Amino acid sequence: MAAILRPPHGVTLDATALPTHVAIIMDGNRRWARARRMPAIEGHRRGIVALREITRACSDWGIPMLTVYGFSTENWKRDKTEISLLLDLCVYFASTELAELDRNGVRVNVIGRYDLLPLASKDALDRLVAKTARNTGLILNLAVNYSARTELRDAVARMMQDVQAGALAPDAIEEQTLASYLTTAGMPDPDLLIRPGGESRLSNFLLYQVAYAELVMLETFWPDFGRDAFADAIAEYQRRRRRFAGA
Repeated sequence: MAAILRPPHGVTLDATALPTHVAIIMDGNRRWARARRMPAIEGHRRGIVALREITRACSDWGIPMLTVYGFSTENWKRDKTEISLLLDLCVYFASTELAELDRNGVRVNVIGRYDLLPLASKDALDRLVAKTARNTGLILNLAVNYSARTELRDAVARMMQDVQAGALAPDAIEEQTLASYLTTAGMPDPDLLIRPGGESRLSNFLLYQVAYAELVMLETFWPDFGRDAFADAIAEYQRRRRRFAGA
């Protein structure tokens, strides 16, 4: 008999068929704030609360890995004031969430060119990674200053360097060879990608890794995305038959 997991609002989940890796595009913060006549930064602050809730849910339900799209390279096109506040919020998140993440055994990784962030933001993320490095619970990947196309470009460039150096033979390059050069090397590909916020696109997020992920697009804005919505998304995932291009 399958183990049963019952989140608070009554959706029944099969605890033996949970996704191993969930990816989330945290979308809708600004529209959430606009609908409430609040400044955009309030939506981003509420988004941190949602991230905390979903991280707790993953830990409680035994989902091993969560990857969230925190800050894309395209976000640099936004208003300079909002960018500055977002970067301040990055420091705030890294400092205020550390104790809880560490207490719950969460190990944090950062993917993307976060080394190009202002020093305060980069150092805050480095401390978060270092302080949680020995934890053995949920792995939380934060995609910060991330672009899937840039990730692929960088991976190909490093492969070319290894080919030129004689460390890699061109005819030995397989699908997993490229995967080993990505920032997610060694991680399982996402089983489930969730996008709250009412949009239906990938927005340059994990383009290689989500080739066979189940996609669940929701109208709910990210700040309103809690355990109930997360359970509903997983229930939808469990209703599907994953064929991986097979019959």
